[in-house]
Amino acid sequence: MPTPIDIAPAHGKLGVLLVGLGAVSTTTIAGVLAIRKGLSKPIGSLTQMGTVRLGKRTEGRSPKINDVVPLSSLDDLVFGGWDIFNDDCYTAAKTAGVLEPALLEKVRPELEKIRPWPAVFDQRYVKRLDGPNVKKGKNKRDLAEQVMEDIRRFKDENKLDRLVMVWCGSTEVFMTESEAHSSMKNFERALEENDPAIPSSMVYAYAAIRMGIPYANAAPNLTADIPALVELAAHTKSPLAGKDLKTGQTLIKTIIAPGLKARLLGVAGWYSTNILGNRDGEVLDDPESFKTKEESKKSVLDYILQPQLYPDLYQDLCHVVRINYYPPRGDNKEGWDNIDLVGWLGYPMQLKINFLCRDSILAAPIVLDVALFLDLAKRANMHGIQEWLSFYFKSPVHAPGLYPEHDLFIQLMKLKNTLRYLKGEELITHLGREYYD
Repeated sequence: MPTPIDIAPAHGKLGVLLVGLGAVSTTTIAGVLAIRKGLSKPIGSLTQMGTVRLGKRTEGRSPKINDVVPLSSLDDLVFGGWDIFNDDCYTAAKTAGVLEPALLEKVRPELEKIRPWPAVFDQRYVKRLDGPNVKKGKNKRDLAEQVMEDIRRFKDENKLDRLVMVWCGSTEVFMTESEAHSSMKNFERALEENDPAIPSSMVYAYAAIRMGIPYANAAPNLTADIPALVELAAHTKSPLAGKDLKTGQTLIKTIIAPGLKARLLGVAGWYSTNILGNRDGEVLDDPESFKTKEESKKSVLDYILQPQLYPDLYQDLCHVVRINYYPPRGDNKEGWDNIDLVGWLGYPMQLKINFLCRDSILAAPIVLDVALFLDLAKRANMHGIQEWLSFYFKSPVHAPGLYPEHDLFIQLMKLKNTLRYLKGEELITHLGREYYD
């Protein structure tokens, strides 16, 4: 029998630091508050509703995940964060228009107490947004120090035992690695020199990782997935996860594409388009921010279908992704997929999917799960890239030299096997010969 990993208990309060108190963050916070009061169920949350099978199928052991590993209780979560707008979380949630006013009223006093701290923001990286609640500093190193001071104050005022940070801000313009990202020495020099290679998201990531706080990136920005910050995370023992939450259309792709490949059905084309009208849609209306999102969304099929292994089926796949800003929809996104299939003897077929989804409703339980699992990783002394959390992301961060695993079902198996590993349970391969030999 494997040996269980020593995991520190989840005693005391966990501070959840959210960068950007917009639709996703306020839906997460209001949801947790509503669940605490017994007003709603945590649907969509693996940490709250999921189970994990332990041992053989004949043993009948499938406890809830939060009974297997020591996760923080929802009652112990304290939320805080930054935003470029001054609105408290109740006002921000009303503006976002995701949750019904009747539900918001029931958690209004708690939401109104959460007011954003001034944000690190530079419009060069998010061109369609601007706001008054912004930090000023002599350079980006100074701004990072101000973020760290916010964190220290938040921890002291709320008597917190542990912290975790999740970037829930808007998608920044497309960036690639540069010399400034290659080492901590270069990165810190770039902070002091206000190098444009360091966007706002990297300032937050640096502040969190420098303090040993687990960090996750819920957007597709180049942020903590650079050598300098991975190096810093190894030094400070910070767990890292990301990037870009797998919510609507890409979630469907990672469910459908593995099934098509499993049956060796060819795919000649996959056309995806979205309409959405929230702040995310407005930001993505800028071509440079859209480029960041497009790269994240398009890579999924290449890795799942593996055209280099199946050239007859997928080598000439035409994959098109479009996102259109359409204000009347607000947070209610609609994703259309047209898939041109090739079957036996080359006969064509089509699959059409129309997913009318709610972006923030799908994202909120992921933010919660990632925060709780990263806190677990920190207490289990698992630092650096947490590939077992790829289940939640469009562009999973991975070790150099590896290709990312995008198949949702393999990702879930990896996640649950990690939980079994932590508890000293046998890993499950699904071979099943022991039932017949």
